[in-house]
Amino acid sequence: MPVLVMKFGGTSVATLDRIRRAAKRVGVEVAKGYDVIVIVSAMSGKTNELVGWVNETSPLHDAREYDAVVSSGENVTAGLMALTLQEMDIPARSWQGWQVPVRTTSAHSAARIEEIPPANIMAKFAEGMKVAVVAGFQGVSPEGRITTLGRGGSDTTAVAFAAAFEAERCDIYTDVDGVYTTDPRVEAKARKLDKIAFEEMLELASLGAKVLQTRSVELAMRYKVKLRVLSSFEEQSDDAGTLVCDEEEIMESNVVAGVAFSRDEAKMTLVSVADRPGIAATIFTALSEAGVNVDMIVQNISEEGRTDMTWSCPVDQVKRAEKAMSDALADGVINFSEMLADTNVAKVSVVGIGMRSHTGVAAKMFQVLSNEGINIQVITTSEIKISVLIDRKYMELAVQALHDAFELDKAA
Repeated sequence: MPVLVMKFGGTSVATLDRIRRAAKRVGVEVAKGYDVIVIVSAMSGKTNELVGWVNETSPLHDAREYDAVVSSGENVTAGLMALTLQEMDIPARSWQGWQVPVRTTSAHSAARIEEIPPANIMAKFAEGMKVAVVAGFQGVSPEGRITTLGRGGSDTTAVAFAAAFEAERCDIYTDVDGVYTTDPRVEAKARKLDKIAFEEMLELASLGAKVLQTRSVELAMRYKVKLRVLSSFEEQSDDAGTLVCDEEEIMESNVVAGVAFSRDEAKMTLVSVADRPGIAATIFTALSEAGVNVDMIVQNISEEGRTDMTWSCPVDQVKRAEKAMSDALADGVINFSEMLADTNVAKVSVVGIGMRSHTGVAAKMFQVLSNEGINIQVITTSEIKISVLIDRKYMELAVQALHDAFELDKAA
């Protein structure tokens, strides 16, 4: 039988009624002749509650025990989903990560999937099981301990299963009915895309679009997994949702596919750093070792052997960055006169594979922001993306203005 992977996020399984609704969707696919692997998240809000309990119990907690506690939310959902399917006379069984097994690295709370042997589940399919309900977000380390994959890890679990089982498709059910040109809560004219290229989705996900986890898109692109984003709350047709696919499968697309944004950004600057060969490597190695996720980087022109170094990072990592730089200064590894942190900035980006063959996108973007009186603080670009750092208070205005300027409410 062909295999289909269906993933249900936290809002899709938030209550028993929603689990029943999700189970009915699974039943429709079983009736079509699929063997189905269902990946489930914890019920909405449950993971935050579990994380809160861990932090309250032990602020400097053992990461292995953190994973043991936090992974339990998915186990509950998997069991309830399997029971619901059984009540519908569909042969189903729940699976925890270690039972599959989902083999991961030992990096607790941020593990990476290394292998998913299909033999155990395939054997059960051969015996008549129609649905394997797998707890997402979790696996087992080489030492035999439960691991978790980081926030949004159930998306990654789903794509990894689709690759391992050579599934016909991987359907991600969530609380939105597809991928939009931007967040409809910020721009009412945002349009749902029928198809989007892997590269575009990867950029949008990494730049703040919350529809799919970045690592899940990376995996889908590497293994050519057809990925479909759908709503759990709307009636489905065969062409519902958004298909994330190879660029070759998209006949015509706009130059810009979407506008992404991230509110929770900070801009940090080291003033008057001693400029010498290797100074950038020293700074960013120290930040990396401190677990700071650096994004945009700008180095000013050197004057009299001194320079300023600016970068952006998530707001909640500012204190870590400040400590790493203070420690490096105290150790004499780097030398600077002042460290500045601006926590009132936002990142706004335009993304589109059409940028490869069209000029003038940057000029248009900068002119639009200028017309709105929005000052650009930092710029970074790639082949299919332009990102700017601006004052956070102008973020929504910038998104709306760019969405209008690139006519994203209209199909190509």
